[in-house]
Amino acid sequence: MEQLHRTAGHSIFGIGSPSASDGKTTTALNLAGALGQAPDARVLLVEADLRCPRMAERLGLDGTQLPGLVQAIRSPHMGIADVARQLTAYNLSVVLAGESAATPYEVLKSPRLGELLDEARRLYDYVVIDTPPIVAFPDCRILNNWVDGWLIVVAAHRTSRKLLEESLDLMEESKTIGFVFTHDERFRANARYYGAYYGSRPGGAGVSRDR
Repeated sequence: MEQLHRTAGHSIFGIGSPSASDGKTTTALNLAGALGQAPDARVLLVEADLRCPRMAERLGLDGTQLPGLVQAIRSPHMGIADVARQLTAYNLSVVLAGESAATPYEVLKSPRLGELLDEARRLYDYVVIDTPPIVAFPDCRILNNWVDGWLIVVAAHRTSRKLLEESLDLMEESKTIGFVFTHDERFRANARYYGAYYGSRPGGAGVSRDR
C-alpha cells in the first residue's frame, strides 16, 4: 500500500470480505495503526459499514459523542474534518458511522459521499475504509467508485471458495490489490511448538517470556 501510494498516488483503500465475521474490521484497525507508525503519515480510518458498526466499541470510544459519516453525508455544511476524531496515541484519525440509518445503501449512494472522500484524499495520505460484507449487500459496489484499491479478507475454515469467487466477480478486478488471510490456526500451533521447545531448554523459559 505504501508503494502504491508512492508510485501510483493511491490513497483510498477499502477493506472488504465475502461475508460477515471474516475479520475485516480488525484488519482495518490494524492496518490503519500500522500505517500510522510512520511519524509523518496522515491516516484516516472510515467506518462505512453502516449496517453493523463496531468501530467505537473496538476503540473504546463513545459512539454518540460526535457526529459521524451518516450525519456528514446528510448535511451539506459538514466536512470530513468536522466528523474526524484524532487518536493521538495511534497517530491516526477515525470517522465513525454515526447515527443509525434505516436505508444504508441509499445513504451511501448520495453524491455527498464522493465529496467527503475527495476531501479526505486531499487531507490524508491514507484513507482506510471498513466496509460491509461484499456478497450480502450492494454497498461495496458504491464505494468501489471512490476506492483506489481493495484488500479482501478471507477467513480460514470459514470463507467458502464459492463465496470468495462470487465476491471477486462482484468487484473490479483491477482494483483488488491483495488478500488478508485470517483465523489461521497453524501459526498458533507453531507458536506453541516453539514456545514449548525453547521453554524446555536450560534458561529457555526466561528467553521465551522476553520475546
